[in-house]
Amino acid sequence: MKPVTPDAKLAAVVGSAPLPRTELTKKLWAYIKKNGLQDKKVRTQINADDALKAVFNGKNKVSMFEMTKLVSGHVS
Repeated sequence: MKPVTPDAKLAAVVGSAPLPRTELTKKLWAYIKKNGLQDKKVRTQINADDALKAVFNGKNKVSMFEMTKLVSGHVS
């Protein structure tokens, strides 16, 4: 896949180097799992910490599907 470049907000989570979307998704999930941000009861929900809140446009909680859409707005 063609590499995408994360903006400053997303780079705080996955790094600033250009990478394919598949790798970006892997790094994003690694961050979510490392920090225990997947909701314990509703597994399709992601609870945002300060870094992810910037990526999620200020939302405290988003679904996995909404997360994909929001992340797309932070790459070029």
